[in-house]
Amino acid sequence: MFPDDIQRLAQQIVAAASRRGLTLTTAESCTGGLVAGALTAIAGSSTALDRGFVTYSNEAKAQMLGVDEQLLKTHGAVSEPVARAMATGAVDHSRATVSVAVTGVAGPGGGSAQKPVGLVHFAAAGPGGVVHREERFGDLGREAVRLAAVRVALDMLADRLA
Repeated sequence: MFPDDIQRLAQQIVAAASRRGLTLTTAESCTGGLVAGALTAIAGSSTALDRGFVTYSNEAKAQMLGVDEQLLKTHGAVSEPVARAMATGAVDHSRATVSVAVTGVAGPGGGSAQKPVGLVHFAAAGPGGVVHREERFGDLGREAVRLAAVRVALDMLADRLA
């Protein structure tokens, strides 16, 4: 279902989390559950993954993850503060110790001068705190942006488990 590189990375993450006794969760907007999907494609992932949150709307981000509505109004869903709040909220609203969050503009529409198609914000939370990463993939097409975002999210999870 997923490209080989994504499957290998997901396999490494599941193995590392299981070995370290850490539990994972995802908070996804533009990827729509693909990060959790990549992890659950790995046999034995139930030892590592607690749950995944698909929070496509601002309302879902607020209700399911506790993202402050004022933060969403001030910065917009596609922003560093919201990505960080999503990552923290995913840990707070699950039994997980490590999370990754993804929020972006996959396209083909929905972009603006300040937030163009292909802009994606990521955050990962865990025992070491919260880290953020911004990527500007460009207008590669919806599927390519989403797969690129899955790769970055998995890379961030792998880094948190290293």
